Amino acid sequence: MSPDHPPGLDLDRLRGLLDRERPGLVTGALSGRLIEGGRSNLTYAVTDGTAKWVVRRPPLGHVLATAHDMKREHRVISALHPTDVPVPRPILLCEDDEVLGAPFYVMEFVEGTPYRTADDLVPLGPERTRGAVLELVDTLVELHAVDPAEVGLADFGRPEGFLDRQLRRWGKQLDASRNRDLAGVEELHAALGRRLPTSPAPAVVHGDYRLDNVLIGTGAPQRGTEPKKGVDKIKAILDWEMSTLGDPLTDLGLLVMYSIPLDLPNSPISTTASAPGHPTPAELIERYAARSGRDVSAVAWYTAFAWFKLAVILEGIHYRYTLGQTVGGGFDRIGELVPVFIEHGLTTLQEG
Repeated sequence: MSPDHPPGLDLDRLRGLLDRERPGLVTGALSGRLIEGGRSNLTYAVTDGTAKWVVRRPPLGHVLATAHDMKREHRVISALHPTDVPVPRPILLCEDDEVLGAPFYVMEFVEGTPYRTADDLVPLGPERTRGAVLELVDTLVELHAVDPAEVGLADFGRPEGFLDRQLRRWGKQLDASRNRDLAGVEELHAALGRRLPTSPAPAVVHGDYRLDNVLIGTGAPQRGTEPKKGVDKIKAILDWEMSTLGDPLTDLGLLVMYSIPLDLPNSPISTTASAPGHPTPAELIERYAARSGRDVSAVAWYTAFAWFKLAVILEGIHYRYTLGQTVGGGFDRIGELVPVFIEHGLTTLQEG
């Protein structure tokens, strides 16, 4: 931990707030560091030398508050914490911009490892890799089994017309961030619209559910029965910024998409699918169906929609790169990936 104040985190003001709102929680001087790997919101690890916490806040200079809604994230983990869904224990929500310059919340620090690439999984070996990914499916089933009304989330979203709104939203996002022709993208968008499935009963949807958005460790999860010694368990699901009340199969479709090897050497976008022991997409679908009892016959649509959504996101990154608005390496290769994602989406729909 660095004793310096990381950008966006005033440790003196944070300490003052915690002492007022949670007296006795902090017992020593605070130090903190930015946790790398976050997609959008900023995440910091903070310690007083004895205990650890996590602070989550919007990016510096953010404009759209609705895209970085700390109250919403805090609400969903607070609602889910008493359930069997593994989430960090919420500590405090602060909506006063005077403390850190933006709303933020504090939650417990959960020990665990995020596995972001296939190479990260190799040291686990095939058997543990398979078990960890299947555990990811089982935990998704647990999330989707939560009754939103029972945990106070009945008004967490608008499930009626959810898929139609999602499709229109991402279509508008594409139109707003494109300056080149993309073969097949209109065809994919139109085909998704024509084949819109009927959604099952609504559930709490994570919105970005994949292996690198969970922490994995050995031993018991936060709640539930004690597993065998050394079994890898999901200790916490993170990054709830896209969560809502909607169609649970959108989470499954995204998980399936990330379980398909891209076979693109040196790609800046990767999946864990090529790791030895990683279950096939068919195995993940079958396990989800068996454990959730849901009809997954339309899973091809949800997977194709995931390909479309990621294509739009990547095109937005490429668009910003062409305007000179990106910082760092790898952005020059993002543009060439977009047609690959579009093609995968079209193929998925055609093959059903």
